[in-house]
Amino acid sequence: EDMTLTDLSTFTVWVVLSEDGLEFYKKKTDHSPKGMIPLKGATLMSPCQDFGKRTMVLKITTDKKQDHFFQASHMEEREFWVKDIKRAITCLEGGKKFARKSTRRSIRLPDTINLTELYTLMKDQDDGVKELKLEQENRVFNHCFTGVTVVEWLISKEKARNRPEALMLATGLLNEGFLQPASDLSKERAESGEQMAFLDQTIALYYFADSGFFCEGYSSDEDVLLKEEFRGNIIKQGCLLKQGHKRKNWKVRKFVLRDDPAYMHYYDPTKGDDPLGSIHLRGSVITAVEYVPDAKKYDIDGNLFEIITSNETHYFLQAATAEERKEWIKAIQAVSKSGK
Repeated sequence: EDMTLTDLSTFTVWVVLSEDGLEFYKKKTDHSPKGMIPLKGATLMSPCQDFGKRTMVLKITTDKKQDHFFQASHMEEREFWVKDIKRAITCLEGGKKFARKSTRRSIRLPDTINLTELYTLMKDQDDGVKELKLEQENRVFNHCFTGVTVVEWLISKEKARNRPEALMLATGLLNEGFLQPASDLSKERAESGEQMAFLDQTIALYYFADSGFFCEGYSSDEDVLLKEEFRGNIIKQGCLLKQGHKRKNWKVRKFVLRDDPAYMHYYDPTKGDDPLGSIHLRGSVITAVEYVPDAKKYDIDGNLFEIITSNETHYFLQAATAEERKEWIKAIQAVSKSGK
């Protein structure tokens, strides 16, 4: 498994989870890693509260008591990592090798089964598994379903002949990341290293990996209390120059674009996780512009674009290159049309 994570002490790194450790690279295209964190005998702490305001942090303490901190860009990403790192640590403890890619072999899934196709059918609005709002232990889980529902759907659609067969398919979907555990019980099982990682139980909750799942109410994890506008999937993120509304000066801001609901949040890249502001993109107009009032005064020229929101607020932004401007405009336009 590989993905971008932020190493808190320094900068963004590309991390690869191998069978016995985490290798990290300066960038995705590098051939040799900058370092490797051994997972044998390691412990994982998530959420990690060592950094006050910083959220999405996980801490890995090696066998030799060295601490390594990583920050994911959003909650779902952190949960994916936590689940697989814990499974790798459990496998190493039991003297087994962790190999996420070999799930099909280890649970004897026939090669004829297409999990992507199965997942698409499962997500069908009319015939698929219904996403519900379920309450459990003072918490409300939105856009999720029970383990029993998945198993019974697989049997009713003749994808499996019986419950053990359906359980095997559901485990395949979970191991390959199509389904994600939502409740504490389903998370514990998924991280346990047990061969059947999926639970055929009504109190085991799951959600679709690319759904709008969020949990609200009491939780030991502060950042589960997600605001509605942070719910969507992250479509694009990066730094742009933004013109201030009052003083008209230009500053570098980190932007995170989300769909459904369609929002773009902007942050001071040198500070913590709290956004400076948000732009609701539903019904907004995005255009490339060649001229911005007051821009020349600050030597700002080229690759400019403007967002006009549905309530007539104007935002002027500058990308680093013409290509980047094109990509941002295309992504924001798509989200403004489709997202809520």
